[in-house]
Formats: sequence, C-alpha cells, structure tokens
Amino acid sequence: MEKILNYINGVLCEPRSYQYLDNVNPARGEVYSLVPDSDLGDVKQAAGSAKKAFPAWSGLPVEKRSAILLRIADLIDRHLDKLALAESIDNGKPVHLARSLDIPRASANIRFFATAAMHTSTEAHLTGEEAVNYTARTPIGVVACISPWNLPLYLFTWKIAPALAAGCTVVAKPSELTPMTAYLFAQLCMEAGLPEGVLNIVHGLGAKAGQAIIEHADIVAISFTGGTATGRKIAATAAPQFKKLSLELGGKNPNIIFADADFEQAVSTSVRSSFSNQGEICLCGSRIFVERSLYDKFLQAFVEQTNRLVVGNPLNDGTHLGALVSEAHLQKVLSYIELAKKEGGTIVTGGTRIQFKGECANGYFIGPTIITGLPQQCRTNQEEIFGPVVTVMPFDTEEEVIKAANATDYGLSATIWTENLKKAHRVSAHVKSGIIWVNCWLYRDLRTPFGGMKQSGVGREGGWEALKFFTDTKNICIRL
Repeated sequence: MEKILNYINGVLCEPRSYQYLDNVNPARGEVYSLVPDSDLGDVKQAAGSAKKAFPAWSGLPVEKRSAILLRIADLIDRHLDKLALAESIDNGKPVHLARSLDIPRASANIRFFATAAMHTSTEAHLTGEEAVNYTARTPIGVVACISPWNLPLYLFTWKIAPALAAGCTVVAKPSELTPMTAYLFAQLCMEAGLPEGVLNIVHGLGAKAGQAIIEHADIVAISFTGGTATGRKIAATAAPQFKKLSLELGGKNPNIIFADADFEQAVSTSVRSSFSNQGEICLCGSRIFVERSLYDKFLQAFVEQTNRLVVGNPLNDGTHLGALVSEAHLQKVLSYIELAKKEGGTIVTGGTRIQFKGECANGYFIGPTIITGLPQQCRTNQEEIFGPVVTVMPFDTEEEVIKAANATDYGLSATIWTENLKKAHRVSAHVKSGIIWVNCWLYRDLRTPFGGMKQSGVGREGGWEALKFFTDTKNICIRL
C-alpha cells in the first residue's frame, strides 16, 4: 500500500514516529494509502528548515522567485490528468470537476501570485519641504498554511502561492482526509527546483500536527481555511502570541431569487450552486429564498432539474455528484436531514444514503436533498451542513428577505437574482456577506478580495490582500 510522505527540507521523508493513518477512498469506503501521523517532532524539523531557508529565499530577487513558481505551474498543467484522478479518488468528487476546475485553478493560483509579486508598489509622501516618507513591505518570515479537504490542491495553492511569492517560507498542512495531491505537489516542487526548506509539508491530524504548527514560536503568521469551530481554537492559541491571522471559515449562504429574475438562469445556476462538489463548497447557497409569486414555479423546476442529477462513481464522466469525503461526514449530513424532519421540514427529494452494487457498494453517497417548510431560526437553517442539502423558503418583501439573509452567525457569500439594477445594488448593500454575486455564482476574479463577515472569517485572501498579509509594513522617514 502506498505511503504518503512528508516533505521537509527539500526531501520526502517518513514521520519521525513511523506511525501512519489510514487514507480512505470515499467512493469505495476502502483504505487505499497511508498518511503520516506527524507530531511535534516533525513540525519542529519543518519549522527549523523553513527558518534556515528564509534569509536566502526572501533575499532572492522577486523575478527569480517568480520563475520557480511558474515552473511549478507548468508542471501542474503537464500532469493535469494525473492530479485530477488523484483528487477524485482521494476526495470523492467527480473526476471531470477536478479536471475542469480544481487542478486548473491550482495552476492559475500560482501563476497569478508569481506574476503579481513583480508588480507590487509602495507609497511615498513628501512632508513639506523637509522630509520624505515611504512605505516598505518585507516578507514576514516563516508562515503556516493550513488547508481543508473540500478543494484540496485548489485551496492548498491558494495559500502557499502568495506566501512563497511574497518571500516567506512555509510550513503547510493539508487535510489528513485528502493528502494525496499535496504529496504529488511536493514532487513537482522538487522537479521544479524549489530550494530546500522553502516549502515544508507536514501531514497529520489537526489536533496533533496542526496544533503543534500554530503553537510553534518561529511561525509568525497563520493562514487557515476550515470550520468556524476550528478557527476559534486557532485564534485562541495564536492571539496571546500576537501571530498574524487570516481565517476563512464557514458559511450558511443565502440565495435570493426575486420574481423578476431570469427564470431559467436562476434555476439552472441554483442547482449548480446548491450541489456542486456534493455541496462541499463553503460558497454553496444552502438557503434559497424565492419571492412568493415565483415560489411554486421555481420549486417545481428546481426539483425537476435536481432529480436529473446523476449520483455515482466519481470516475465516470457522466456523474454529477460523487461521494462525500468520509463516513463521519456522511453521518453528520444524514443527522441534519433527520433533524430537519423533527423541526417540521418536508423532504421534497433526496434525503437518504444511496448504496450501489459493485465497486462503490461501501461508498459515502447521498442524493441531492431539497427541504421545504422550515422556519428561519431552526438549526437546519442556522448551522452549516456542508453537504448536498438545501432549504427553500418563500418571502414577500425585500425587507423581509434581507432580514432573513442576515439572520445567521455567518456572512461569507450571497447570491441575488433580479433584472432590476437598482434593486441589485440596494440588496447587495444591505446583505452582510463578504462576497455577493448578482445573477451568477462562483464567478471569480483572482484580483478581488475574498473572505467573510461575522463568524465566516477574519481578514481577506486574494489579490493584493494576500500578498500584503504575508508582509510586514514599514514606514521610513528621511529628513532632507
């Protein structure tokens, strides 16, 4: 059975304890590889390597750092099919989704930040006729990048690319549930000639390896994407040490559909925004609000299109929804469906585990689930489920739906459907979300800031925001 290895100081290595965790193929429910069960010793080694590498890497001209990162991006493109297959097997997502979205976006992340770092600018101010003040930005040091399991290589590169481009060295931990593409990525870094110690990848459990990373005194900044509860623990640990934090956390995103929306577009895109990647995207619209005059028509069309989605083997190109990432997550999602029933909800479609015959007989599959009849304040509408489950609710007025959209602890993203431009601006201004899409969903520009409000996060990623996060700002005043 294949052993995934840590990547420390430029080489692939076993964990110091020689202990491993099972890595399960979620579509089959079978162990297919082993993941290092790393601990404090591995983290110390990785942080030491990063600290040693920092002076040379941060002092390297940005053009040379960029060239190395672009070589890595080229290798991702060259190995697209291999990486997509690995992502599908490891995560359970359809292989065609990994091939068209996850892996190309990983390459795009690296290309964007590799080139953006060459075009940063700073401010200068003449103070009267006596002095000039200018701002300098310098790499902050050794940083931690901790990424989640839902978009493994996509979000792994989203963090490490700006860190490396800015001149930082990195200790990274991918999710122990989906480690394979980070392991393959380490091999590409070696092939591209990334200097030893610049990027270190430590695999393992969050409570052991992750906690050791965020506690390490030499790690001065932490970029984390994951659940709000884990983000709260990271903040509690890091704040007393005054570490810099970027936390991209959970969401319970509203999808607001007004009666004047482009109906066909609203329905088809809502199916995609509800169930893409098995609903395991923090940006999925899990609460759908439909203006009452359109409600019945929308619900009928939405259910019809949802019922045409194919759940099945993620390696088949005709599959729309693959397997959920783990048995534990499967049980969590099923428990929320049972909760919805107890809270008075009606399961319009889906709501049960799907079991196949043959090679996927033990896989973690759930049919796309639509629930109606729930009150806004129930737990099903307040807590993040992170699966192929959505609720659909009618509304009567603009004021009512804005209040409902804002009535959770989260504020990551929102989608608004209307052909009225004034209404689009007005509602966007009042919905408390860090990202708002009007008449579209997941339409991303890497130059824009990404992040949430309230318990959906702290700070912003993307564009100049990400490069700034990984630097220290210094004002220099020279009297003339």
